[in-house]
Amino acid sequence: MTAALADWDFGTAFRLIRRAASLRQEDMSVITGLSQSFLSTLESGTRRLVNIDKIIIVLERLGVPAHVAPAPVPGSATHNPLQARGPQPTLIPAPVWESPLDIAKRLNATTASNTDPATVAILEQGVADLVDRYEAEGPHRIAPEAIDLRKFIQDRLDGRQPPRQREALFRLAAQASGLLGYMAVNAGRETVAEAYCKEAEELAREIADLELIMWIQGTRSLNAYYAGHYDQAVQWAETGLAIDAAHPQAIRLQSNGLARALGKVGDRSGAERAIAAAEDLSSRHTVPVGLTSCISFEPYGLARTLANAATVHVSLANAPRVLEYADLIDELVEQSDSAWSQALVRLDVATALLARPRPDVEHAMVLGRQVLEAGGGPPIRSVVQRAGELFAGAADWQDLPAVREYGDALRSWQTEPHTKDLAKSAKMARPTEQTRGAADAAHGRPARLSSQPSARHQ
Repeated sequence: MTAALADWDFGTAFRLIRRAASLRQEDMSVITGLSQSFLSTLESGTRRLVNIDKIIIVLERLGVPAHVAPAPVPGSATHNPLQARGPQPTLIPAPVWESPLDIAKRLNATTASNTDPATVAILEQGVADLVDRYEAEGPHRIAPEAIDLRKFIQDRLDGRQPPRQREALFRLAAQASGLLGYMAVNAGRETVAEAYCKEAEELAREIADLELIMWIQGTRSLNAYYAGHYDQAVQWAETGLAIDAAHPQAIRLQSNGLARALGKVGDRSGAERAIAAAEDLSSRHTVPVGLTSCISFEPYGLARTLANAATVHVSLANAPRVLEYADLIDELVEQSDSAWSQALVRLDVATALLARPRPDVEHAMVLGRQVLEAGGGPPIRSVVQRAGELFAGAADWQDLPAVREYGDALRSWQTEPHTKDLAKSAKMARPTEQTRGAADAAHGRPARLSSQPSARHQ
């Protein structure tokens, strides 16, 4: 009997069991749950029992000991089949198929998204709208909208999207954080600016957007520049250039980042090489003709590059080059809607007029007052800082009426709500009561000066 079980010969095993126990086939049928006709075919050898589920049930009902059972017996110490002697039939368990509904549910969960292409397009337009309005409205008005946009994008990212839509959301999140970083620079919030830039960079790296990473490093360089950390500004610019020095984004890194910082540390040759590299890149790439927005993600236009070159030469005290660059872009600047650009170029020209061999102090102060009286656009750190630097540059002529007029105007401008906060954060000189007292003692209040250059040079 043991040998028959080991050979999976259940017909012989059942016949021997019946004889030993004096059982009829009808009795065996009741015990095993198999039909009498099926038992008859098993014992005659015309059929074999191969269904593993039925075998286990039969062995359990017959009380076959585990050590002789050819298949696992429930409740046995080891629930494993015993090795059989001789060839055994291959038993393949039936697969447990998923239902069509289960398959449909999984597909729906995989492709489900809380963001459709139309939503992505709307968000992209939202980013573009912030860029377009920024120079007219400034960080204090635009930043709250940018924060709301960034939070909405994050809400989308917290859900599920197919890969292409998720990549688009990562790019939008990186752009929104980058814009907020730039706005924080203009608002004099150095630490916040770096935090936004770090977030933007990590998001951009997730989707390998190297162009956006270069833009972010340029914004970091700008942040370090206005914080007075010129060596760090150089490093950030060089980090961006290391990605692809021939890319159109390198124009901004060379002119707005590297050249301006090198100019501040007095590296004339390095600054001039950076300007030359920016101009060369501008000639080799198709860049915008007009004065691009300072916060734009597109490559710098030539006019914006030349405006930065003028600022570099202000630091290098090279007045002729400042005036040369300013003259090249004068028409584009005047036609621009950017009050900031107009203010910054005028302040650069005014500072250059003080640095000439024969300084034109009166004309410089007139240009400075024009910027202050026009408001310089929504207040940003760069305008506030350069307005203060112009006053500091006129310290040798503080007893002149024109300087006193500019000092009074600057002092009043710096007490306006938004400008006041920026003036505190900007690293620059500010008019003091002592300065005003010395000027008042020497001169009376003059009539308003012409905006044309003075015939008298001081």
